[in-house]
Amino acid sequence: MYSIKLGCEKMYCGENAVQALKTLGGKRAFIVMSGDILIEVGSYKRVADVLAEAGFTCEAYTEVEPEPSFQTILKGAERMNEFEPDWVIGFGGGSAMDAAKAMWVFYENPDYTTLEETMPPNTIRHLREKARVCCIPTSAGTGSEATRAALIKDTVHKKKYSVRDMNGRLVPDVAILDPSFTVSMPKSLTAASGMDALTHAIESYVTPTANPFSRAMSLASFLYGYQNLALCYERGDDLEARANMLAASCMGGIAFSNSGLGIVHGIAHSFGAEYGVPHGLANAVVLPYGLEFNSQLREVKKQYDELSSFVGQPSLVEAVTELNRRIHIPICMKEVVKDEQLFIEELEKLTDKAMSDVATPFNPISPTREEMQSLILKVYYGE
Repeated sequence: MYSIKLGCEKMYCGENAVQALKTLGGKRAFIVMSGDILIEVGSYKRVADVLAEAGFTCEAYTEVEPEPSFQTILKGAERMNEFEPDWVIGFGGGSAMDAAKAMWVFYENPDYTTLEETMPPNTIRHLREKARVCCIPTSAGTGSEATRAALIKDTVHKKKYSVRDMNGRLVPDVAILDPSFTVSMPKSLTAASGMDALTHAIESYVTPTANPFSRAMSLASFLYGYQNLALCYERGDDLEARANMLAASCMGGIAFSNSGLGIVHGIAHSFGAEYGVPHGLANAVVLPYGLEFNSQLREVKKQYDELSSFVGQPSLVEAVTELNRRIHIPICMKEVVKDEQLFIEELEKLTDKAMSDVATPFNPISPTREEMQSLILKVYYGE
């Protein structure tokens, strides 16, 4: 038996979808963002103006890092306790949305003091007693607006933790997928976040815990993502392509929330935690190597071939490698983490982290420690 939750209670999609904020119902909105950029480009004002028309009082919280830390989550939850919102709005990329969801957990459960209390086998005790959650993505990658988890970094132990509820209660109540918020993304972020979405689609398609519903979402996510990412990269103001990438990202989030991920995420999380490599970029670099590793299994290779056939490519590894080249993704991690000596010194630690990562157990092949370390070396050197 398996259970599924296909995204939010309500998703509003397309140009001017931001107007749907008027339908939320409520009085006080706490808006979580990563830095001031959305204020500077006028996007925050658009959101705040719509909420003001609906009678909301808003407070902005902008102190979220690119890799949100537990310390930031606790600070944000403290501000929420002072402001007492009835809606928490994550506005931005995956970092802002994940931070908003995690802050909400600690706002609803003020007695919590550790990340471990918010992770299985523990069950988050209180949710939706003080506030509900809306997410407005400004990048197309994480799908956090539709996922049951929030990725938070422990800066002391340099490890990422997944705040999550296995029953889907951490999935936001509302998502606003308005492509106009994504057109200001720089090309590098468009590329990295888009490859994050494609990684979600591919890994969730082949995980042993996939089911007919998750695979349908995985396939649609892959098709829309593969067909539109390069267009978004090359023509950033193409709203149709941007809307399709938002859909791909959201469906990828729904897919892996109802199945799992795999070794690509396990290794990417480790490079992100240890060296601060942005999550989407890390996935983009690791993905071709993860595909080659998993292709050892005949059934997985068959599933990869299914995906590549839908986009007219001879193999999935070639399709991903060519797309990476077109959108200027580095070939190997050495181009990103340039201190080779430091990498060599921390190889054992990286291997340990990848082996124990929350995503790794869902990989179709369970790697030995030696296989994991060998794969990490290939990812770094490109050989």
